[in-house]
Amino acid sequence: MNRNDVTIAAYYFPNYHVDPRNEKWHGRGWTEWELLKRATPRFAGHEQPRVPLHGYEDEADPAVMEGKIALATAHGVDAFIFDWYWYADRTFLERPLEEAFMPNATTHNMKFAIMWANHDLDNVHPWKTATPATKLESGRVDADQFEAATDYLVERYLSHPAYLRLDGRPYLSIYSLTTLLEGLGGVGPTKEALQGLRRRAARAGHPEIHLNAIAGEGPTFGRGLAAWDEARLVNDLGFDSVTSYVWVHHYPMQKLKTPYIVMLEQAEKGWETNSVRYDVPYFPNVTVGWDPSPRTVQSDVYDPSLGYPHTNIISDTTPELFRLSLEKVRHFVENNKVQLVTINAWNEWTEGSYLEPDTLHGTGYLEQIRSVFGNAPGSALHTISAQFPSRLE
Repeated sequence: MNRNDVTIAAYYFPNYHVDPRNEKWHGRGWTEWELLKRATPRFAGHEQPRVPLHGYEDEADPAVMEGKIALATAHGVDAFIFDWYWYADRTFLERPLEEAFMPNATTHNMKFAIMWANHDLDNVHPWKTATPATKLESGRVDADQFEAATDYLVERYLSHPAYLRLDGRPYLSIYSLTTLLEGLGGVGPTKEALQGLRRRAARAGHPEIHLNAIAGEGPTFGRGLAAWDEARLVNDLGFDSVTSYVWVHHYPMQKLKTPYIVMLEQAEKGWETNSVRYDVPYFPNVTVGWDPSPRTVQSDVYDPSLGYPHTNIISDTTPELFRLSLEKVRHFVENNKVQLVTINAWNEWTEGSYLEPDTLHGTGYLEQIRSVFGNAPGSALHTISAQFPSRLE
């Protein structure tokens, strides 16, 4: 397989910097690092807390972000797909992308794309058992809000030289079809809104854009569309491809400590199933792990029957098992001529799914990507290897 034939893209969760709305809700100087710092083992064999090897960095610092970009490309990550938020008529958590990533991306030949994370924002930072989870913001948008949000996306990002394109078309992903339909008022208005987005993008110099839908939100969150409904909707709404955000959206974890291999076996079957379920290309997802326990109050009993963020976890994540998933997805890519593989995630630390180095495995997860797929074309491999040692001393 030619390394240029497939793009390896990791989802990027931008909540590790100070944001005014977070300070309003959680206190002065708050970032999601606070949850990670307070995490504790909740049962025998529970690997918490997870500690970042490079410290609790401010991702909105351009120098910090440049280090992340160089580290990613040196280990085979071609692009970050930023979780992007629009609440109450304005952006949220945009600073790492706009102030730190975009000025640095072209230096290291790294791409970026947007996944509009249009879900409700609930206060699970952390969630106290036996209290209602407060909704901080709604992810639903009406037609005017949709136009405002997507105008911002088109004008601010799509013309950037580092924006990810598939066959020359800017790649734009939408997280929740359910929320999109609820806000816009059904299939007809949603189709009209998406067609309007394409027309406005064309006027802005993008004759065609690549619209991607994230497959159903699944059993972990108790939401999502029936598979056959979703496949039909993808066609009716005019999406160009489908992918996934994380394995647990699709495949149930039957035990508190669910083995990684059990999830991988389900995911591998899912890649094949989804590749025939949809009439558009399905881009497979590889997930590093799953453990949202840092988002719960640590003194509470950890009870997966309560639902997210109390869930079963993937209990035995290791770089070696992650490598196995990469080998299997490479085989799928080669057999199906797939253009894109998504990875959850670069930095979902408080959900236990991250490529970034920690004090337990160092850069072990990243090394597996480089080993299986090779480093990203044009990456500064030797320079970054000296700056960030690959293994713990």
